[in-house]
Amino acid sequence: MRFFPPVKCDGRLTPQCSVMFSLLLAFGLLTVASASRAAEPVHVIFDTDMGNDIDDALALGVLHALASRAECRIEAVTITKDNRFAAPYVDLVNTFYGRPEIPIGVVHDGPTPEDNPYTRDTVLAIDGGQPRWPHRFSPDTPAPDALKLLRRTLAAAPDQSLVPVVVGFSTNFARLLDSPADEHSPLAGVELCRQKCRRLVMMAGMFSLVGRHKEYNVYVDLPAAKRVFAAWPTEIVVSGYEVGQAIKFPASSIERDFNYVPHHPLKEAYELYQRMPYDRETWDLTAALYAVRPEHGYFQLSPPGTIRVDDEMITRFEESPTGKHRYLIVDSLGVARVREALELLASQPPCNPKPTADN
Repeated sequence: MRFFPPVKCDGRLTPQCSVMFSLLLAFGLLTVASASRAAEPVHVIFDTDMGNDIDDALALGVLHALASRAECRIEAVTITKDNRFAAPYVDLVNTFYGRPEIPIGVVHDGPTPEDNPYTRDTVLAIDGGQPRWPHRFSPDTPAPDALKLLRRTLAAAPDQSLVPVVVGFSTNFARLLDSPADEHSPLAGVELCRQKCRRLVMMAGMFSLVGRHKEYNVYVDLPAAKRVFAAWPTEIVVSGYEVGQAIKFPASSIERDFNYVPHHPLKEAYELYQRMPYDRETWDLTAALYAVRPEHGYFQLSPPGTIRVDDEMITRFEESPTGKHRYLIVDSLGVARVREALELLASQPPCNPKPTADN
């Protein structure tokens, strides 16, 4: 670095002072402009099959941590698990992290209606005659419709501002693509998505060179997955099965890092999902992380191409310079970096946590 020699400035701008002042001013303005661009949060819609696997819950925690850092804004959460405890669980997590206002919508006539103890028992937990975690939605009251919420959220958003993160089935977004104009927008679904969304990030499929895997998010609602891959009008970036499989969320973090409150809705859900201790794959967490931090170098990207789902439910990638699809690739160094980032983010305390019944 080159330093300027000492200069005496007596209140008047000498030529040297003037040059220094101009350079510092320019540098300051560039720094402010750069910081302003960096500070613009990613506007996220989180679409989840909450209640099927615990990685959905941890991914929501990661997004809340990133929102607390002003890196993203959670515009809505839509749910593809058609179960009465899914919306109340999402709502209590949002409330715990100080964001009870986030709109929530639920699929109707969707797949996987079965209960899961991690959502059911967390929602029903009682301390001192009150719910352990406050929440707006009751298991006995239907939540708002996901498709209507999606259309309203997209219609209200600035153009090219939204990054949906689909970590469950493609049901809600296939229905969005096929939706007609309504009171929220005169645009049909495909054009509404083209106008409002920057890219779509998904956890779906498998793209490693070894193996043929029928990935859960794809085969449970196969027509919806095929529809989204075929018709989505902007870029799609996919975190495949092999990425989350390579990066395990450690039980040691659950046991150690979530104890800043007597009861934590992610920790207790994790302990209900399987017998502890167990390390769980980070499928949905990796998609959430990339959606908000695409420039951090955690992952490499495949060349552009097209993803299709064949008749055997296998995702296939065909490289093409005109393709709009890519998938994430992670190497050994990336595995360590991503794991560390996810541990820190998932366990980050809320900025203003809502009190539970006994804290």
